[in-house]
Amino acid sequence: MSSTFFIPAVNIMGSGCLDEAMVAIRNYGFRKALIVTDAGLAKAGVAAMIAEKLAMQDIDSVIFDGAKPNPSIANVEAGLGLLKESRCDFIVSLGGGSPHDCAKGIALCATNGGQIRDYEGVDQSSKPQLPLIAINTTAGTASEMTRFCIITDESRHVKMAIVDRNVTPLLSVNDPALMLAMPKSLTAATGMDALTHAIEAYVSTAANPITDACALKAMTLISNNLRLAVRDGSDLAARENMAYAQFLAGMAFNNASLGYVHAMAHQLGGFYDLPHGVCNAVLLPHVQTFNALVCAERLTDVAHAMGADIRGFSPEEGAQAAIAAIRCLARDVDIPGGLRDLGAKCTDIPLLAANALKDACGLTNPRAADQRQIEEIFRSAF
Repeated sequence: MSSTFFIPAVNIMGSGCLDEAMVAIRNYGFRKALIVTDAGLAKAGVAAMIAEKLAMQDIDSVIFDGAKPNPSIANVEAGLGLLKESRCDFIVSLGGGSPHDCAKGIALCATNGGQIRDYEGVDQSSKPQLPLIAINTTAGTASEMTRFCIITDESRHVKMAIVDRNVTPLLSVNDPALMLAMPKSLTAATGMDALTHAIEAYVSTAANPITDACALKAMTLISNNLRLAVRDGSDLAARENMAYAQFLAGMAFNNASLGYVHAMAHQLGGFYDLPHGVCNAVLLPHVQTFNALVCAERLTDVAHAMGADIRGFSPEEGAQAAIAAIRCLARDVDIPGGLRDLGAKCTDIPLLAANALKDACGLTNPRAADQRQIEEIFRSAF
């Protein structure tokens, strides 16, 4: 079976690498940037700092801080309007998954026309997006380096999964110094998001030796560092290890895709406007319990990567050890216990399940499910 491996052309990583990245941006010859970020980073002065660093490289910029936590079609259209009005020739996304996804939507529409909903699904665009430089401030989504773009269609209350080679950023930047200010809750949620990426990619039907290696290393780094990063946000070594972990997990799922955890979490986020990483963390052990029937050996590898002692275990016992390790890590970083704690309602389950089955992320789940089975997984997570 053939495989195509997607990744940005250039990826700059490590503590203090932001200045190196600025030189790289200058060398592309761009003249004016639309900086896409969120209100929090704008208020904290981080966006202005990036604008100043660009100015030192003789690059003008304008800031769009309208990326919401679950970016919507309206956010994309507002940013696209400012891009055109300001005549920007490239985009800098600054933040976590939300600004990156919003920026991807803007960049894709800027060159392909139409609305972002036109590109829902897999490889629906015909032209490369406007050049995008993605500067990361969280360690979880890996959106700074993937071909995935998740945008909420508020009229349908669903998150659209846009999986398109043309939304891969030109350059990604992961400087852990920009991640030190992440609060505990965001550190935990994004870290569990990265773990979900690694595990879903590892058990995916599209996994290959390259994605396997990335996923397993990511699991080990997350297991060894997430608790430390949550406990002490100023621990630069833990932050850097988490930055590498989420990038490795991104390399895995960007090419092996995902599974029902993401297909289901997208519905919770779109319907209730809930944080994506927390939804993933709550659903992850329940979906893997469902999957264990067909991929127990793979889940045993997950248990080993997460540090569980599985000597002498059968594949079935190993799978249960993996699920226990996932639950233990989630509990240690204070992830809510169930969907009820997040405000989800049992009466909405049939609609959530129906929409999850339409999500492109579910196509590579190792065990196929029907409406009834997805509903049962949702109920088990309450």
